[in-house]
Amino acid sequence: MRWLFLLLLVLNVFYYVWHQQEAPLKAKDVAPLSLYKGSQQEIRLLRETGSATPRRRDECLVVGGLARREQLDELRQRLLSLDISALPVSGQLPGADGLWLKIAPESERLLDQTVLATLSNDFKDLKHKIIFCQGIATGE
Repeated sequence: MRWLFLLLLVLNVFYYVWHQQEAPLKAKDVAPLSLYKGSQQEIRLLRETGSATPRRRDECLVVGGLARREQLDELRQRLLSLDISALPVSGQLPGADGLWLKIAPESERLLDQTVLATLSNDFKDLKHKIIFCQGIATGE
């Protein structure tokens, strides 16, 4: 039994040495990533390319959900100070409570997530939605 154990031990050592000769590639042997990139030399985020999330022409961005008209007027003034034009939505939006502002399509790119987060801190119940423009009547 001892001889069998010693034989297996020697075979394991031999097997270990044999596989160490086929060691994996070292970090210095790896070719730089710039050789594989070809024509694309850098990674670009969607925001950096200038093309935001593709939105259909019949979709509109609305912000609001506020309970009082005074809050809606304050929100509109804040948006106007950021050069974001918005019109109040007259009537109720389907499936949404409160008062809402429809953001003009040319101003939607200015209203990103950081601006929305800042506005949400100032206006407690502020929400934003992307809805179909059909049937939305603005107040002006």
